Amino acid sequence: MVEVLDSSHSNGSDIASLSPLIQLQFVSTTVLQQALDLVENILTSDDQLTAQSKFLPGSTIGKHLRHARDHFILLIECVSGPAPHIFSYDARSRNTPMENNLSEAREALKQAISRVEEVVPMVNLDLPLTLNAVTPFMQTFETTFGREIWFAGLHAVHHWSMVRVIAGELDIKLNDDFGFAPSTLVYKGSEALLGKAKI
Repeated sequence: MVEVLDSSHSNGSDIASLSPLIQLQFVSTTVLQQALDLVENILTSDDQLTAQSKFLPGSTIGKHLRHARDHFILLIECVSGPAPHIFSYDARSRNTPMENNLSEAREALKQAISRVEEVVPMVNLDLPLTLNAVTPFMQTFETTFGREIWFAGLHAVHHWSMVRVIAGELDIKLNDDFGFAPSTLVYKGSEALLGKAKI
């Protein structure tokens, strides 16, 4: 049976009662929704996506949003195809329109959320995957879909924390939970959506 996540599951206790797979879907869509909220309701110009950070050389808000979104898309595309499921997070497109255009960023993030909602409930948490990675040496790892969807969410939070630094340089105020790991929010007893689960 496939569990469907809907808007009635708006607090941590509701989510805690769902399967681990649907909990991971919830975290993924919530993290991506944070980025969507950023481009829809907080950023006001394309220039804010492309402003170069003084503290993180070469970094822009747009690059971090694209990079983190790509991880979700690469994983979802991998498991949407036939076995064997082999993929690499290093096979990303760079300098895409979402890096420098709010409208393009909005559409790319909406598409990622839609794909996560569509595909994740249909995939077995323990589905075996093969991950090829440049470390800088070529490495191959055996992993699972559950581990990688967890990683994609945590990886995005890491990049949102860098977005927070760049936003601060631009005097842009972000929500208190933006760029903080769910475990940190839980530890602090945060009322943020990702801080309501109990560990």
